[in-house]
Amino acid sequence: MAVLRRLTQARRSSSERSALAGEAAAEAAEAALRAEPAPDAGPRDAAGPDAPAAAKPGRTPKAPAENHTPDPDDPRAAAFFDCDNTILRGAAIFYLGVGLYRRGFLTRRDIARFAWQQAWFRLHGTEDPDHISDAKQSALGIVAGKPTADLEAICEEIFEEVVADKIWPGTRALVQMHLDAGQRVWLVTAAPLEVARIIARRLGMTGALGTVAEARDGRYTGRLVGDLLHGPAKAAAVRALARRERLDLDRCAAYSDSANDIPMLSLVGHPYVVNPDGALRRHARAQGWRVRDFRTGRKAARVGLPAAAALGVLAGATAAGVALNRRRHRA
Repeated sequence: MAVLRRLTQARRSSSERSALAGEAAAEAAEAALRAEPAPDAGPRDAAGPDAPAAAKPGRTPKAPAENHTPDPDDPRAAAFFDCDNTILRGAAIFYLGVGLYRRGFLTRRDIARFAWQQAWFRLHGTEDPDHISDAKQSALGIVAGKPTADLEAICEEIFEEVVADKIWPGTRALVQMHLDAGQRVWLVTAAPLEVARIIARRLGMTGALGTVAEARDGRYTGRLVGDLLHGPAKAAAVRALARRERLDLDRCAAYSDSANDIPMLSLVGHPYVVNPDGALRRHARAQGWRVRDFRTGRKAARVGLPAAAALGVLAGATAAGVALNRRRHRA
């Protein structure tokens, strides 16, 4: 049966895999929403591990002028935020990889491989399908059979350290603007769902849509549910969540930095372009979309999808493997 499932998955078209990834992300997000109370939408001064990441002392970020004003307590409106270079400076999975490397969970050879794929991405301005396939398949092979709790624990530890200092204050203010209006606010990212949930929780967001790795009995199977939540898959996830939550996408807003997210941005009535790449900036100008650039004098660091995907899954596998080896040595 396992062989048949893999064969069936391999025969699915890219659009079918994107749709499946979107449905899986929406289902996981809705399940998490049912399991935990939604965060308060009003101003926050909470303390503790789950308190939203604060702005730097002495400066309260304000939403940029000329934003649309969210209708207060509109039950059919929501906001969707991309993560990398939209909310965070750089890529979430890059910070995860650096944190794991500093803890001895990744080797220099791992880092060199990811750096090469990233260099290719920056040179050509697009992802190499072979790099994506290689990164995904090798990483999923390593993570297979490892406990999901290991990835969750290491993500919690690392993002406790980095998230507050890597948030764009301007985008953080936009998030808060929607929360203050009583709207649901969702993070939408190709990063693993385990990473996405931590970042969303730190920001006081409603929840997260992220790449779902298949797991059974608390262990990864070595397969994704559908595919990476990237490009059209993000749009599929937003559409699926809107259907489940009875949202009117014409009354919703979406924010992203990447041309890969044009399908998601095109779904909503209020698309915003934040710290955009060149292709998205040109598209935004042609469409009359609002552009917000919070960078000052330099381009934000970018991490390509192949490296990010590999780091995300490989990180969990490596952490799990190290933990298992330590247990064996102690036994």
